[in-house]
Amino acid sequence: MPIWVDADACPVPIREILCRAANRWKVDTTFVANQSVRVPPSPFIRTRQVARGFDVADREIVDQLSSGDLVVTQDIPLAAEAIEKGAAALSPRGQPFTPDNIRQRLAMRNFMEELRNAGQVTGGPSSFSQTDRKAFADQLDRWLQKHAR
Repeated sequence: MPIWVDADACPVPIREILCRAANRWKVDTTFVANQSVRVPPSPFIRTRQVARGFDVADREIVDQLSSGDLVVTQDIPLAAEAIEKGAAALSPRGQPFTPDNIRQRLAMRNFMEELRNAGQVTGGPSSFSQTDRKAFADQLDRWLQKHAR
């Protein structure tokens, strides 16, 4: 059960956590991005650079993943597609995307996008924190304990 990472917007601390986990648990982990991503040398860690373009990395991940895999992304539509294919999805802030919450997350994302387009909302998400890192590490560890044995 490999891990697929939407690496274009993955925070560096999360990338580091994923690399350590890949080596410790011997889990194939692939970082997919439209730019070069620096990762340590490892038989369990790969990068896949795709062409630039809207959702090109997302398409590559969806095309490659299988049921039971894990996708790390903050892209809610990508998480929804992963769940539809039977994969698990986790945000870099440690929030699991599930069949039970993905519709609500998509609806909220679309609503916020409409507000931004109308000029009603101009800010983005809060800055990435130590609490976010810990939440991600805890959720990743739970998934690995359940699936990587």
